[in-house]
Amino acid sequence: MNDTLHVSALGPVRYRDGLALMDGLVAARASGATGDWLLYPDHESVLTVGRSPSEGNIRVDAATLARAGIEVVEVPRGGDVTWHGPGQLVGYAIVHMDRVNRDMHRWLRLLEDTLIASLARFGLEGRRVAGRTGVWLSDAEKIASIGVAVRRWVGYHGFALNVSSSLEHFQLIHPCGYHDIRMTSIAEQLGASAPSLAAVRDVVTSELAARLGVDDVQHHPASDAWTVAGIAGMADTSKQEAAGLSPRPIQGVSAW
Repeated sequence: MNDTLHVSALGPVRYRDGLALMDGLVAARASGATGDWLLYPDHESVLTVGRSPSEGNIRVDAATLARAGIEVVEVPRGGDVTWHGPGQLVGYAIVHMDRVNRDMHRWLRLLEDTLIASLARFGLEGRRVAGRTGVWLSDAEKIASIGVAVRRWVGYHGFALNVSSSLEHFQLIHPCGYHDIRMTSIAEQLGASAPSLAAVRDVVTSELAARLGVDDVQHHPASDAWTVAGIAGMADTSKQEAAGLSPRPIQGVSAW
């Protein structure tokens, strides 16, 4: 097992390009060509729909979304619909499942523990809610979503922690398929004392590395991640998807 976690803050990444990047890194990780990766993309406003959607969880019509410039993308992770966009810390964890004895539920709990510990370092008491994946501040207030998939025993996708996100976008949906919750953020909870996105990213990286038991964390420019994935940087994957070439997991679990 490679005891290095490779980390890259990617900067602005179109969501569909992020899917292609993960696909390439999953293949490289499964073949042993690279170690584990933690990627932090900055996505435009987008709704993503997992493999377990329920009708009606997008609350507005396509024309309303088009006017707002918000794309809807089907993704190969577990779960229902969520929003990604500016001010949100999105983390793609491309990690070999041998680290958790190939136990996907253990992987979910590890990600939850990572985020709960990270929030504690900023004075917020994150928690679990029985039967509902993610991290919460109360039974009705959710601050982080988690959705994962696995292919060739490499986990991918990951988490989305609301740092300074505009929460109004969650009004477009029933987040994660839940009708009885509201989304919150670190900024909403802490106001002027809220940390920056970069500060939260550093803490989450440290907490995840500790739980993975890695000996070394190496930070890379975005270009390194694209090179390892075998992609010439943010290629438009829409034609691949139209041809049916978008990534599909062999098995996966979890809900947002």
